[in-house]
Amino acid sequence: MEKREVHASVKDEQLVSMRRTQMIKGAVTLFKDKGFHRTTTREIAKAAGFSIGTLYEYIRTKEDVLYLVCDFIYDEVKDRLQKEVNQNRGTIENLRLTIAYFFQVMDDMQDEVLVMYQEAKSLSKDALPYVLNKEIEMVKMFEVVISHCVENGELRLSEEEISLVAHNIFVQGQMWGFRRWALQRAYTLEDYIDIQTELLIGGLYVHK
Repeated sequence: MEKREVHASVKDEQLVSMRRTQMIKGAVTLFKDKGFHRTTTREIAKAAGFSIGTLYEYIRTKEDVLYLVCDFIYDEVKDRLQKEVNQNRGTIENLRLTIAYFFQVMDDMQDEVLVMYQEAKSLSKDALPYVLNKEIEMVKMFEVVISHCVENGELRLSEEEISLVAHNIFVQGQMWGFRRWALQRAYTLEDYIDIQTELLIGGLYVHK
């Protein structure tokens, strides 16, 4: 699926990128506190540090901002995973490290994750499939790691099981973001990572 073009009247791509980053950071805080529908473009402009007139040089509608926010979040998570995770190393230890790093990223970006899950439903019908497809692409990163474990004889899983385990890892990582208000009462991040990893990996050993 192709990325939807968000119109900007400014032609300087570096400036557009910088202003939109400011806009995204301001919008995340507002969407988290007030929600997408209750937030105004004037508030987004103020949070970003420029005027409403300047805001409309880089977007056309408030929904454009939400699209940029969701697109940014997925790109940021994917980029960080690709830099740190060795997808081609098919060992249980590498799978553990992959899970731990992903959960750490979810902790670092917990506000963004919460906004995405609260507000992605407000995206237009043409924008939502693109954003959701980016999530599927990230799940596939876990599928690759698990598949290499299977190829190396570390795990014995079918294709259907590999896919489901990858989705489980993804959802449990994100759960730390949108359920942290409850989870942090009982667990530190390190506790959460250790317990969830043992539950995930322990459940896979029975297939060996």
